Amino acid sequence: MQFFSSQGVRLAYIDVPPESGSGDPVLLVHGFASNHAVNWVNTLWVTTLTRAGYRVIALDNRGHGQSQKLYRPEDYDSSVMAGDLRRLLDHLDLERADLIGYSMGARIVAHLALLSPARARSIVLGGLGIRLVHGVGLPIGIADAMEAPSLDDLTDPMQRMFRAFAEQTRSDLKALAACIRGSRQTLTEEEVVSIRVPTLVAVGTKDDVAGSGPALAQLMPNARSLEIPGRDHNLAVGDKVHKQGVLAFLAERP
Repeated sequence: MQFFSSQGVRLAYIDVPPESGSGDPVLLVHGFASNHAVNWVNTLWVTTLTRAGYRVIALDNRGHGQSQKLYRPEDYDSSVMAGDLRRLLDHLDLERADLIGYSMGARIVAHLALLSPARARSIVLGGLGIRLVHGVGLPIGIADAMEAPSLDDLTDPMQRMFRAFAEQTRSDLKALAACIRGSRQTLTEEEVVSIRVPTLVAVGTKDDVAGSGPALAQLMPNARSLEIPGRDHNLAVGDKVHKQGVLAFLAERP
């Protein structure tokens, strides 16, 4: 792992060269309660992209993995976390990169494309559809699940799922509670329409968290939808249709 300072917040990242050639940079942004390894290494995304000739950069978002833990919800505003991506690119002397986000990571990527479009060669919004605009995806009760005394105290299936996942990834539960409370910003339809970078919206057909991928893609002037057959929010991440669709998208974008 390597580390850099994003306005005083210590963030961890990996920077993996392509198997051959110089390679366009691709920045990977993981989802809530995950980390770069769980979201991108273990699912073979890093291997897939480096074999295809890309330089792969993946960070642990603030409050996650080996990055610094923060406990105020305002420290996790989506625009603040988008600033972390911009400062990582600055740290690496990269003018722009292709950005691939999943779930919360896709929300962060969308905010970067809105606020700093010159830094995004293209974006992939994985596990996030129309709820980027209408609703925020994960219910606020997930924060309560992180603060429950134990998993046994929870009965709601989604709360139990996320608490168990957070424990599996050995996450800081207090930091995650602050994150879910602070990172719930939506974009207006007008803001989404103004995002003109090449965009792929990739959502599983059984995903009940993301909202419709095609509905979001239809709002965006330079976007297309990739539906991942038979996959829910968790299983769509590493699906081969997801990877193949992203590789085709990257190969075709300007």
